[in-house]
Amino acid sequence: MRTILRPVEFLRIQEDNKRVTKVTSLKDVWERVMKILRSLLATAAVVALAVGCSGGSGNLAGTDVVPAEGSIRIGVKVDQPGLGYVVDGEHVGLDVDIAEEVAHRLGYSSEQIEWVEAPSAEREDMLVGDKVDMIVGTYSMTDERREVVDFAGPYFVAGQDLLVKWDDQSMDDGLRALDGKLVCSVTGSTSIKRIAEEAPAGTGTMEHPGYMACVEELNNGNVDAVTTDDIILAGMAAIPENVGNLRVVGVPFSIERYGIGLQPGSDLCEPVTNALKSMFKDSTWIDLVEQNTAGTDYQPIEGLNPPVLDECPSR
Repeated sequence: MRTILRPVEFLRIQEDNKRVTKVTSLKDVWERVMKILRSLLATAAVVALAVGCSGGSGNLAGTDVVPAEGSIRIGVKVDQPGLGYVVDGEHVGLDVDIAEEVAHRLGYSSEQIEWVEAPSAEREDMLVGDKVDMIVGTYSMTDERREVVDFAGPYFVAGQDLLVKWDDQSMDDGLRALDGKLVCSVTGSTSIKRIAEEAPAGTGTMEHPGYMACVEELNNGNVDAVTTDDIILAGMAAIPENVGNLRVVGVPFSIERYGIGLQPGSDLCEPVTNALKSMFKDSTWIDLVEQNTAGTDYQPIEGLNPPVLDECPSR
């Protein structure tokens, strides 16, 4: 059974994850599977069969997905509401839902997924050290990181934005509106550095170890805005106590391309790319975004989402 958490309601919605494999000859199917396993291209075959599938996230009943053997280890965040979070021992959020749907389209059931906490500072080491097979956790695809690990995607294009009080229209011009305002972000983050470099000279900054502390400052009226990537802000706005009280301004001033991190030289790039392509096509992607930002009035950056997928590295 698969659970999707809608942040605004924290409801559990159970969906059937049974896989139906259509076969014409058991012997032919067995020979095909063994050939795929020997050539290490099982996942490519799985995704080729899965392209064009329809239905809600995680429910592939009636499609030609070949069940995968073993398990798949997926690294996710555990401290980002709306994206990667743990509630009552369960991993929830947009990144978690994206990861689970990709795994389903590779032939893995929810029970075959091994969730692994992936702190930002440890992501490259986890992939290179074979501690996870993939990482889905607001992982920006940068040239520097591509020298160490592989990526599939992007699956989402975010942009630095502002989280403000719902009725505060003075911030609707985004970065230009910050003159004389006080903005909070995480200590040492790219977001706080960009404010220092690009915001009007009269902009003040406050730093905290985590974003939730900044959100508390905003709710208490101690700062005028919180800043980081827009989808992260939307996740915090989707927490029940913030719904109707906080909103994302919607005037981004940077671009961040989130990709699915893979081990260097991984054979998963093409299968994962094909899985994402089919999710964009059959509306699963936008359904997951809307479910995880419900009640926030958030809209992904128009023209950049769903993203154009990069080609996989040639081998």
